[in-house]
Amino acid sequence: MDQKQKQEYTARVAQANRSELVVIIYELFLLAIDEAKKAFKHGDSEEGVKCVRRAQGFLQELMGSLDKRYEIAEELMRLYRYVYEQLIFSALRRKIVNEETICEVMGKLKEAFEEVAKKDHSEPLMENTQQIYAGLTYGKSSLNEVLFSENELNRGFKV
Repeated sequence: MDQKQKQEYTARVAQANRSELVVIIYELFLLAIDEAKKAFKHGDSEEGVKCVRRAQGFLQELMGSLDKRYEIAEELMRLYRYVYEQLIFSALRRKIVNEETICEVMGKLKEAFEEVAKKDHSEPLMENTQQIYAGLTYGKSSLNEVLFSENELNRGFKV
């Protein structure tokens, strides 16, 4: 992930509600798998394993955030465990094991949570963050982001 992508995800996380955060984790998981596949393909096993471990971290976050009061949580946990096992095998074998299945399962779950996120109109989880306004200004193709905050000194903290 390059610096620009990190900035974009940081801005999205700061403005996201609970459902949108789940979608972001799915996106980051799939991005990590894609980066691992590319690293293994180019013979960089260390980087590939590092990306697989990053994907495992995202998956652990999804597993840990399941609300076990609902029946669907058990079904999701089974899917997550299967994917997690494939990631363990991928790290050991230095290639993505069952890549199509992993991407299909996680991709469909991401799509389902995107639909949920569209209907979730709750407030962002993070409070006291900067508002980000983006628009085309001062040129035909340059995108400038402007951050506005009432008090820069306490950004992210409640005082």
